[in-house]
Amino acid sequence: MQEQINEQGSPEEGAFLLVDKPLDWTSFDVVAKIRNTYRKSGIKCKVGHCGTLDPKATGLLILATGRKTRQISSLEVLDKVYEGTIRLGAVTDSHDTETGEQGHCDTGHLTQSRIRETAASFIGSSLQQPPMHSAVWHNGKRLYEFARKGEVVRERKARQIVIRRFEITAVKLPMVTFELEVSKGAYIRVIAHEFGNALGVGGYLASLRRTAIGSYHIAASRSVSETVEVIASGCSAVFDQRS
Repeated sequence: MQEQINEQGSPEEGAFLLVDKPLDWTSFDVVAKIRNTYRKSGIKCKVGHCGTLDPKATGLLILATGRKTRQISSLEVLDKVYEGTIRLGAVTDSHDTETGEQGHCDTGHLTQSRIRETAASFIGSSLQQPPMHSAVWHNGKRLYEFARKGEVVRERKARQIVIRRFEITAVKLPMVTFELEVSKGAYIRVIAHEFGNALGVGGYLASLRRTAIGSYHIAASRSVSETVEVIASGCSAVFDQRS
């Protein structure tokens, strides 16, 4: 049974706003839009987000406002659930659709059983190195700044991640549809890249949507425009979807 709680909070108390991030928006774009909406409504308050989504990903982004921003760290550590597609038989430098395809090869020999067995082998704890096309800091710069200049930072610090579930929901080669449940800090782009390598054909993340953060679910979210309307009407709503 699912329970949805809708509470009203003052600007000072703050709120959690569950937003469905659009494609090609950065997480900061969403934060800036909501912050500006508050400002135009005559309300000055802090706005932050709990877990970055890449521009090429859509889905659940939790914003915290007012005093609720103090709780951002407690939400960032929650497990996350994603659904998306991996394109096998090609790779990209960014491990997603931000950069062009290369290294094409045939995928016709791959069987569904092998694909599913390979996905199952990823479940568990491992060390993951952040991709070059990421916002991780290195010597005062973001990694993507080096990547855009064609530079590769080899000593990127690996982090411990846990893949709790890696389910293949459909196979229509060269596309593979999946659902993943992962711990904090996991880059799904890297998992897609490594998954393609494990199958011997290469692969990259063709699409990605975040559907849950802990007990917060995309079903309880609103679009950016709907969130703007709620704020403009004088409400700050907290949506807490738990199962």
